[in-house]
Amino acid sequence: MKIQKIVFAALALAVVAPAMAESEKEEVYSEAVGWTPIAVGLASPLQLPWGRAVWDVFGLDLNLFYSDAPKMYGLGVGGVAMATRDDMAGVQGSLLCNWASADVYGIRATLGANVAYGETYGLEVGAAAFRPNKMWGVDVNLLGVYQHEFSGVQVSGLANVSKDQSYGMTGALFGNYAKTAYGLQLGLIINYTAELHGCQISLVNIASTCPWGFQIGLVNIILDNAIKVLPFINCYF
Repeated sequence: MKIQKIVFAALALAVVAPAMAESEKEEVYSEAVGWTPIAVGLASPLQLPWGRAVWDVFGLDLNLFYSDAPKMYGLGVGGVAMATRDDMAGVQGSLLCNWASADVYGIRATLGANVAYGETYGLEVGAAAFRPNKMWGVDVNLLGVYQHEFSGVQVSGLANVSKDQSYGMTGALFGNYAKTAYGLQLGLIINYTAELHGCQISLVNIASTCPWGFQIGLVNIILDNAIKVLPFINCYF
């Protein structure tokens, strides 16, 4: 099933190419010089208090174009983009990108991409997402997402790709890919998993193995099954 993997990987890379242009090992800034309840400005470091990624913000972080802080706990609004070099907890919104080099707790919304290199807990809404770590919560993407592991409910316009495991429900108009799927994969065109523990619903459903669960679709394939291909419904037997 290498062809399916290549299709999903290519789609995911196209969706998140702008985010992946940066190194995954984004530098995490050292300890902040202090903290402030309000950071307001045009674009970090053109803000009060002055400085790029040197002030933890515990309260309101508001920049017309771009904000960059070590930690942000509270409400953050960036006209174009927001970046946190350490943990983010609260609500964050921007036009093009929300970037976190560490963990995220809360809500992030953007018309562009949500990127997190730590773990993510909460609700995220955007055009696309890139997470080389884990997410627990609700995720809504206009295009798609590439991630390491997901738990919760995820809906995308094109595709959801989990490099490792997915738990819960993942739904997309094109399809879903997960190394191991626990729960429901709901796609219009194709679903693929190496190991299915749950249900796949799509025109084409593919699983290398199915310890328990079933498939509903026009073509249903379980590669280690006695009958590998069945129309309408298939399960392990």
